[in-house]
Amino acid sequence: MARRGRTALVTGAGRNIGRAVALGLAQDGFDVVINGSSDRAACDRVAEEARAFGVAAEVVMGDVGSGPECARIADAAIARFGAVDVLVNNAALRPQKPFLEMTEAEWRRVMAVDLGAAVWLCRACLPGMVARGWGRVVNFTGMNAIHGYAGRAPVSVAKHGVWGLTKALGKEFGAKGITVNAISPGPIAADDEAGAPLSPYRQAIVARVPLAREGLPAEVAAVLRMLVSDGGAYVNGQMLQVNGGAQT
Repeated sequence: MARRGRTALVTGAGRNIGRAVALGLAQDGFDVVINGSSDRAACDRVAEEARAFGVAAEVVMGDVGSGPECARIADAAIARFGAVDVLVNNAALRPQKPFLEMTEAEWRRVMAVDLGAAVWLCRACLPGMVARGWGRVVNFTGMNAIHGYAGRAPVSVAKHGVWGLTKALGKEFGAKGITVNAISPGPIAADDEAGAPLSPYRQAIVARVPLAREGLPAEVAAVLRMLVSDGGAYVNGQMLQVNGGAQT
């Protein structure tokens, strides 16, 4: 069902899952705000693709690892469209580094982007959702929120935190017409990797997937589109795994 007059803010929307989400929501009739931190050209291309579906699209660049920047991004979206009805917290860092070699600055940076961004963008967007009595928040966790991985301690900690935030906010805001859910993707092919041979590292990951392949960004976006649709209105405080059945 088209959602004319409603707006979605998608972080990390210049490529891969974020791009697929933004375009899927545009196809469903949402105006979209495309956020990225560095590649303005990629975000502009996504905005142009979104406009082809007959919706409005705006690019708002900014570093979601900063609380004030999160507020500025949300304020810009609200100034342009009057509201943020759907918030998608997709942007993330996933560095691979031994725990004992990680600096305090590196740890804090992952916490700021992978967890803090969801906190501060929710703080900025939820008041308007409450005032209108309708809203959808979808956070991204990933398999790091389910399993601990060597070399990714800060990512696992942050994504566990996002899962906790999702459950808490789902309970706090559900009665106000707002659902808060999380999506946990498994191994998903990047836009520029589709059809390319897998590296040995990716082969090892895919070997644990019963479907014996990587997922596609559009397959993740399809689940999110369901969550923000009328058909997903009774799903709240959940983490949906889109991982081909992988358990480890």
